[in-house]
Amino acid sequence: MSSSERSVWGFHAGRTGDANSLFLENNCVAIGWDKMGDLSKIGANREAFKSAILEAYPDTKPAAVPLGAGQPFRFLHEVKLGDLVVYPSKLDRKVHIGEVTGQYAHRPDISAGYPHQRAVKWHKHVARTAFSQGALYEIGSAMSLFQVRNYAQDFVASLTGKTVEAQTPVQKDETVKAVAEDIEQVTRDFVLKTLEQELKGHPLTDFVAQLLNTMGYRTRVSPPGPDGGIDIVAHKDELGFEPPIIKVQVKSSTESVGAPAVQALYGTVAHEKEYGLFVTLGDFSSAARAFAKAKNNLRLIDAVELVELVLEHYEQLDSRYKGILPLQRVYVPAPSPDEDIE
Repeated sequence: MSSSERSVWGFHAGRTGDANSLFLENNCVAIGWDKMGDLSKIGANREAFKSAILEAYPDTKPAAVPLGAGQPFRFLHEVKLGDLVVYPSKLDRKVHIGEVTGQYAHRPDISAGYPHQRAVKWHKHVARTAFSQGALYEIGSAMSLFQVRNYAQDFVASLTGKTVEAQTPVQKDETVKAVAEDIEQVTRDFVLKTLEQELKGHPLTDFVAQLLNTMGYRTRVSPPGPDGGIDIVAHKDELGFEPPIIKVQVKSSTESVGAPAVQALYGTVAHEKEYGLFVTLGDFSSAARAFAKAKNNLRLIDAVELVELVLEHYEQLDSRYKGILPLQRVYVPAPSPDEDIE
């Protein structure tokens, strides 16, 4: 079978690499789903595998059934003899590349946790630094079994000793920037989704008040219920007498906020040293933005900017909100100086 005819499959050995020795010492790749029993006894179609997943794991959420059934199905029916396998080991930090040499075998006697196995002949054990950041990112999939598509030729070339093209210097590797941007976007999506789901209604007002506290403002939050269009009053001094006084309206809806709502908030700004601030988990209509642009003492913060403020001031948030929004510091490659200039 030529390299162009065979698929490239990625495998993971568990979150902590617990199947690492099984893979490398027993010359195989394997997946879990131990409660499903012998996969070869299940009907050779995805619907049969979906039924088998629900029977073996009745607590599986409906949305997770297709993915849960798809991986065992592919392992049995789509992974072919001669296909290439790529295993990025967490323990030795190497990428192990081999070839499928055996048909499916149900071997709980060898590994109770990873009973579904295919024999593999390992050909190469390559340092991670030999691959582009994009290739490493693709094989960093969260799934136990996945098909390598975008960078398959990189691994084929490494196995055969050929080169697809001269390796790009890391400073000029465009995939580095793409990976960094993707990680940042995933984080922003997580923050926004969590705010939408966990802080619906008045709890978002409390959160915005705490966010303002991290910026050095003292806040007074209106109780739940009718508030006259003002959810928070923010100020710098302890008693709240000295300007500027900021009147804040908070909307937890993801719908677009129109000009009437923004104008209503501005109607409460009675003094020239008072300011209006409208915060929403949605966005603002063009008319609302045009109205605010014409007012020096009115500011609009949509979902995108709110998330940026959360990330900027995350370390100063109290433990309650860090529990709702669990994040950890991750270093990602920064743009090169040339990119900053552009």
